[in-house]
Amino acid sequence: MLQVKSAAATWQVVLEKNQILLNDAPFTWDLLPLSPTSFHILKDGRSYTAELLQADPETKTFQIKINGNVHTLQVQDRMDLLLESLGMGQALAHKVNDIKAPMPGLIIDIKVQPGQEVKKGDPILILEAMKMENIIKSPGDGVVSEVKVTTRQNVEKNQVLIVF
Repeated sequence: MLQVKSAAATWQVVLEKNQILLNDAPFTWDLLPLSPTSFHILKDGRSYTAELLQADPETKTFQIKINGNVHTLQVQDRMDLLLESLGMGQALAHKVNDIKAPMPGLIIDIKVQPGQEVKKGDPILILEAMKMENIIKSPGDGVVSEVKVTTRQNVEKNQVLIVF
C-alpha cells in the first residue's frame, strides 16, 4: 500500500496483480507512453496529458504536470507510514556532518566558506583527480561550520574536506 499526498488531497493506493485500488475502489484507465516522461491517459471518457517534471527518490517527492497544471506529490510506503505512526517519521532522513574526499586528488577550487548556508546539490568544491575535475556537491541542506582544506592542497581518499 502507498499513501500519495498532494496539496489538495490524500489517496490510498494498493497495487495488486491485475488491478489498482484507489481509496479501496478499482481504478481503471488507459495509459499510453508518449516519451520516457510523458503519457496520454484516458479515464472515464476524459483525455489527459501527463508529464513527470521531477522525481526525487530519496524524499519520494514527485512533480507532475497534468493538462498544464503542476502538482507536487509526496509518496509514503508502509514502512514510512509505520515510522510516522511511531513518531519516527524522520528516522530515515540522511544527516551529513562532513564531506570526505571520494578519491585522492588536488583541491582546485573551494565554493563555500564557514557560516555559509548550502542546499542539497549545491557545488561545494572542485577536486582534480586523474586529470579530471570533479565537482563535489552538498548531499543535503546545512551550514558550513569549517573548511578543512585550502586551494592547491593535495588530499587523500576519505580525508575530511568540509564540516557542517
